[in-house]
This record gives sequence, structure tokens and C-alpha cells, in this order.
Amino acid sequence: MLNNYFKIACRNIVRNKAFSAINIMGLALGIASGLILLLWVQDELRTGRQYADIGRLFRIMEHEIADGRIVTDEDTPGLMADEVKSHIPEIAYAAGISTNEEHVLSVGEKSSRLTGCFAGADWFHIYNIPLLAGAATSALSMPDNIAISRKVATAFFNDPYTALGKNVRFDGSDYKVTAVFEDLPHQSTDKYDYLLNWQLYLKREPWLTVWENTGPGTRIQVKPGTDPKKVESKLKTFLKGRNKDISAVYNIELFLQPEADAYLYSNFSNGQRDGGRIGYVRLFIIVAAFLLLIATINFMNLTTARSIKRAKEVGVRKAIGAQRLSLIWQFMHEALLMTVIATILAIATVWLSLPFFNRLTDKTLSLPFGDPAFGISLLGILIVTSLLSGSYPAFFLSAIKPVRVLKGTLQTGPSAQLFRRGLVVFQFVLSILMIVGTIVVYRQMKYIQRKNLGFDRENIIILRGEGDIAAHFQTFKQELLQQPDIQSVSHMQTNPLQNRNTTDIVNWQGKDPSLAIQFNNTAVGYDFVKTMHLQMLQGRDFSPAYGADSTNYLINESTAKRLGYKDPVGQPLTFGKQAGIIIGVLKDFHFNSLHVPIRPIIIRLNEKQVYDHILIKTQPGQTKQALAGIERLCRKMNPDYPFTYSFLDSDFQNSYKSETIAGSLIAIFACLSIFIACLGLFGLAAFTAEQRTKEIGVRKVLGASVVSIVRLLSGDFLKLVFAAIIIASPLAWYTMRQWLDTFSYKISLSWSVFLLAGCIAIMIAILTIGFQSVKAALLNPVKSLKEE
Repeated sequence: MLNNYFKIACRNIVRNKAFSAINIMGLALGIASGLILLLWVQDELRTGRQYADIGRLFRIMEHEIADGRIVTDEDTPGLMADEVKSHIPEIAYAAGISTNEEHVLSVGEKSSRLTGCFAGADWFHIYNIPLLAGAATSALSMPDNIAISRKVATAFFNDPYTALGKNVRFDGSDYKVTAVFEDLPHQSTDKYDYLLNWQLYLKREPWLTVWENTGPGTRIQVKPGTDPKKVESKLKTFLKGRNKDISAVYNIELFLQPEADAYLYSNFSNGQRDGGRIGYVRLFIIVAAFLLLIATINFMNLTTARSIKRAKEVGVRKAIGAQRLSLIWQFMHEALLMTVIATILAIATVWLSLPFFNRLTDKTLSLPFGDPAFGISLLGILIVTSLLSGSYPAFFLSAIKPVRVLKGTLQTGPSAQLFRRGLVVFQFVLSILMIVGTIVVYRQMKYIQRKNLGFDRENIIILRGEGDIAAHFQTFKQELLQQPDIQSVSHMQTNPLQNRNTTDIVNWQGKDPSLAIQFNNTAVGYDFVKTMHLQMLQGRDFSPAYGADSTNYLINESTAKRLGYKDPVGQPLTFGKQAGIIIGVLKDFHFNSLHVPIRPIIIRLNEKQVYDHILIKTQPGQTKQALAGIERLCRKMNPDYPFTYSFLDSDFQNSYKSETIAGSLIAIFACLSIFIACLGLFGLAAFTAEQRTKEIGVRKVLGASVVSIVRLLSGDFLKLVFAAIIIASPLAWYTMRQWLDTFSYKISLSWSVFLLAGCIAIMIAILTIGFQSVKAALLNPVKSLKEE
């Protein structure tokens, strides 16, 4: 019986080549899209969850309650880890972790710029990162310890197992290799090639020993059987009384975020969890479902439409005794066979597309044929797609009355036509939703790229302040300024686009004792305002002509408003224990993501210590020449350090990488969805034209023009597209409104977006339908009527 079903299915596929090709192509594209998005979603869901005892791992987070709002981040005081471990018995291990930084590591003549950070001694107890050499207890126990990855150990010592006890040079000092850890998987949320001791970090950055200052993160592992809520209740008021200088107004609350949620649920709004990358995961699950639905709808539509051609076959089978169940099984087997063929083509398509997809998304995805979960998912897609695509045609065709079809051609009733039209509308609703999404994401990204940040990010090169360049910065600066292609040079404590340093140890004349404000802060060098092209509203920039500037401050408009000074310039301001005056007010500028509003910032001068970010402004159009000169000088002054640099505008683009990738994926899959929908529309138009061939011939004999016939054949289909636009527009408005609300600075959703999406859908539909309509209209009526 099964062999018979298979033969009949193969014969029908071969006999109706065009119909089968359209169906299989649509299904293959839908399944391929679903598979590739499933791989991406699976990778996202696994990211950051590869650790043993993941349920006992947490990050300590802060709610900063100030100015009538709550700001949430992972920044904590530098002393937090040791303190919570010693005072909260439910915590088994705790470790601080600094932000990633690039530094040059060297062994003898070998050197390489690598990414690493400082971590507490408990780090390898908290995270079960395999150690190839060394022990978790001693890996980061002393200030001169360094733990390196397999990759680093192999590069420097040829063998990771012989690296233990050897010296690695970092920032001019030697550190002993006390552990070699396995290279971190690509799904790790922490990215580092080496780790250094936490006490060394506190010594290098003494401001971290003050409780009011925050910057690094704190990770903990609770003891087995511990209720995290119990630990969280003790943490809530943990900061009270930790330091004599703490603000009289307690404005920080601590809480725990599970490590398993840190990657996907990273966004908070006014103290409440507000999504994160989980939003993209949900979005692409929906997109994958949309594409599969569109593809299966094509199958249902075309198969049902062509049921007229197979009506006599069904009638004859039923007349000679075939049961309805056997007919259902026959048509379901045909659907399954076509789905299997489509799935094989889909797997081949995914295999060919993955290199491009990986480059686009910065992933390392592959087809995991050996993974049982993938096999089950693939089987699930195959079964669900077969059932969805084949069930309605099977039940529809098996219900045909043999008496009706054996007397003549079966005419489908209005209910069947209404169902097919509903499916077409549904397809285009999904496609228009994705088109609107593509347009909105594209416009928002363009808005961000063109947004006036309050400074000029063009032609700014960022170098690392290290080695002799940092030690002899003034010499380096003066030699650079002698080059005609360089305008100005300065330096900054943080990246100009990522300033997360905050403090509330700020006092000023007339301050309300009950007021609690978190100020961003950073240190810069001379010519910072000039280099960044910041707009000075009042006062002046730091200048070597004023020796007292080492204790003075620049502020932005937002800070001036919070201080309440009518005329801020010349007014006293105390940052920490350093009293000075305000010498200038800058127009507000963005020093963080456009997802968040501009916050008050205090800028201080520090020429004694050159930080990691040296800013070099080049003359427009002379970047290539300037880079050549900068490289020569760097190799002369810093021969032991490889020359590396970045452009500020590129850093800005990279800071919105997630949104850009999401926009690109939406655009690609929107094109696929409209293409798949149009495949079905093309097939339906071709079938409709075939069914109405004689009607068209009669109309042409009676004088109908080609234009009127094209309008007649296209009209019904275009009505469906118009209906889809009307239904999709409010749904698209709501969806994109939710996405735009994640930005503090965003475009407005104007009617032009929906008009453009509608026009695109209509234009594509006209091109799709028009081809078949014109072909039918141009057919010689003699050929279509010769059988009458």
C-alpha cells in the first residue's frame, strides 16, 4: 500500500512539473529559513549557560535610585566581592571582574596584543572553566599571578602544559603563569585571553577602594540549597555604613541576577527587567514561524486550487470502493514526499548559506547532525510542515462526491474560494509586517548614524596609551602636532562612547542634604574640547596657562541644571575630596548609547596619568597620510608594542552591532517572505488564467482589450493585497512602537512608512500577477476556443 502511495505521488509530481517546482521551492525556502533561524536561536539560548551549577551562579547588580528614577547596571564597588563573602555565610565564592582591556603580553621576542581582565581569586571556583595546568585555588591568589588560555600558552610556549611557572611580561613587569585554562567557547559571555590578580587591580586603581565609586562587576556562587532570595534580602541594605564618607542619603540597592539570565535579559527600565537579546530571540522565532507558515500556505492554496484537475481521479477511486481514509493517507503521503524533497533542498541551502550567515551575525554556526536535539527539531519541522501543508488539501479532496465529478467538472464553492483568499491575505499580512520592520529598523539606524552626538566623531583615531608613549606623552604629542595632517591630540580615561564611571561623592554650594544624584565622570588631557569639537557654552577649556586647572572642572548642561547654579562658571565644586571651581559649561553631548538619555557628567583634568585612550584628530581627507606618520612615531617610541588603532566613527557603528545585525536579518527574511508569498501568488494566477482561458477567448472575440483583461484577472488578487495592508498596518505600528521605545532618541512612526510598505507589496504583487495576466490576455482566442 505504501509503495503504491509512493508511486502515485511520484507520478503526480512529474506530471505537474511547474506546480511541483513552485511548491517544493517555496517549502524549501521556508524550511531553510526556519532551520537557519533555529540554529541562531539555539546558539543564543545556550550562550552563557555552559557552566556547571548554573543555578547557583549570580551577578550582583545595583539599582541607583536618584532624580526620581532608577538606573540599573552591573557596576559595583571594587571591595564588594571580599566583603560579601565574609559577611554573608550563604555565599560560597565571590570574585570581582573588571571590564575587558587590550594589552600587549610578551615572552622574549614574542609579543601579542590580547584581551584580558582582572579577576578575584575565587574566579575558577565560581566558573567551571577547565584548567589544563595549575589549580583553581592558586591560579589568581597572588599579585604577580597570571592565568592564560590554551591559545596564549601555545603561542608563547608551544605547549600549554609546559607554560606553568614561566614568566609573561605585562605593562613592563613580569608575571608568573600559575594556570592555563581551556580556550573559552564562543558561547561564553566573558571574553578574555588572560586573567590577572584582583589585588593588583585595586593597587593600580586606588579609586576602587572607595565604596561610593563603582566600575567592576561582582560574581558569586551560593552554597547548595541556598534560597537566592535570602541572600538578596541581605544584599539590599548591604552598603549602609560600609564607609564613613558614604552619602547621608542611601540611594543604592543591590540585587541578584542569575547568571543564566545575564545574556538574554540584560535590559532594565526604571528598576524592572525589560528584556534584552531575548527580544531578538522571540522576534526570530516568530519570523521563522512566519516563513514556514507562508510556505505551507502556498502548498495548501495551490493544492486546493488544483483539486479541480484531480476531481475525476478522486471520483473514480471512490466509485470503485476507495475509502475516504485511504484517500487522505494518499494525499498526506504526497505532501510528506514533497516536504522530504523540500527538506533535503533546505538542508543543502542552509549548508551553502551558513558561511555568509556567520559573517553577518559574527557566529560560528554549523549543521549539528550528531546532535539529537537538532535531529528531533528537524523531524518536528518535517512532520509539522507536512501536516500543515497536506491536511486541508487531503480532507478537502477526499470529501468530493463522486456523483458530482463524474457528471462533469467540479466547481468549487464560495467557501473554498474564501478560504484560499484568506490564506493569501494572511501570507501578505505576515510579509507586510516584515517589510515595515525592515523599513523602521533601517530608518532608525540611519537616524542614529546621522544623529548629532554633540561632538565630531569623524577623523578621530584612538590609540592605546601604553609603554613609552604613556610615559612620555608630551613628547609624543608634540611630535604628532608637527605633522601637517594632524589637527590636535588629547587623551581620555574612558572611551568617548562608553563612559560608565559614576559617583555620588559630589558637593556644591547650597546642595540639598536630601538630594542624591549619580554623576558620570571622566578624566581628560589638555585640548580635549578642541579634539572632540565640543561646543563650549560658557567659560573655557583646560589650559596649561592656568596651573590651578588640575583641581578645576568642566561640566555639561545637565550637570549645570542639577547643581542649580544660575551662572555655573567660577562656582565651587568638590569631587570626592578634591575642591575646585567650574571653569566651563559644555553643551550636552552623548557619551553613552542612544538607548539611554544624556546624564550629568563632571570632567576633570589629569595630565600626570595618561589613560588608555589617546585621541588624535586628523585633517579631513588626510587620514591615510596621518596614519602612516603616527605608525612611524609609534614604532620609534614603542618598538615592543604592536601598532593598533581604531576610528571613533567605526567604534560608534560597532556599538549598535546587535541592532544592525537584526535589521539585516529582518531585511533578508522579509525579502524571502515576500518571494515565497509571490511564488504562491504566481502559481494561483497561472492556475486562474488556465481555468479562465475560454472566458478570456470569448471576451477577446467580443472586443475586450488586453488592458481590460489584465485588469479583470489582476483585480481580485490586488483586492486581497489591499486587505492585507489594512490588517497589517496597525499590527506593524504596535510592534515597531514597542521596539522604538527601547531608544531614548528615535524616529517617529509616520504614515509614510506604511505607505511605502504597502506600495512595495502592491508593486511586487502586480509584477507577479501581471506576467500571467498579460500572457493570458495575449493568447490567440482561436487556440482557446477551438475545442468548442
